[in-house]
Amino acid sequence: MNDNAYNPLIAQRFRGFLPIIIDVETGGFNAQTDALLEIAAVTLRMTDEGILEPAESHASHVIPFDGANLDPKALAFNGIDPDHPFREALSEKEALHKVLTPIRHAVKESGCNRAILVGHNAFFDLGFLNAAVERSHFKRNPFHPFSTFDTVSLAGLAYGQTVLAKAVQCAEIEWDNSQAHSAIYDAGKTAELFCQIVNSWPFAFETSNNSPP
Repeated sequence: MNDNAYNPLIAQRFRGFLPIIIDVETGGFNAQTDALLEIAAVTLRMTDEGILEPAESHASHVIPFDGANLDPKALAFNGIDPDHPFREALSEKEALHKVLTPIRHAVKESGCNRAILVGHNAFFDLGFLNAAVERSHFKRNPFHPFSTFDTVSLAGLAYGQTVLAKAVQCAEIEWDNSQAHSAIYDAGKTAELFCQIVNSWPFAFETSNNSPP
């Protein structure tokens, strides 16, 4: 299949939703008051054999919004220096445009109706995404406003592990601690984990109709 193609079979697998992995790095735990510092997304596609796999990655460093809180403990944990001269960070609205525009295209190309966020502790990522969308008055957010797929629950079911690093290693996916807590790295590993879990559950496709019921 074409490397850039989004097979419409995926619309059947998830009832018209296109799963998109999102990971954020932040200046704290409160989506309303704490800064969004990084956002990354991985789109998924499906082969003709019904195998789910990562497709494209999109990411941006983000300039803290005016008045945003930056908790020193959070910055120590994720290792982000918001004032680093080489961050090449964008405003929230610009970052959302960079990351969400290709997601809208993927939703359309796959024959899906909208995107659904996949995350490790997905409520956290969705909360910061929704808060940034609201603050920046970003139009045409492709994501469902509250439904998600959470790899914490899925990994707990499949492997008995809820910590991302431990779940990934249990799934025999390579993990590098030195790259962890970067949005683009964590999103990529979450995508691999999600695909592996989904692919372990066979699904019967209706080949006569590629649209969801």
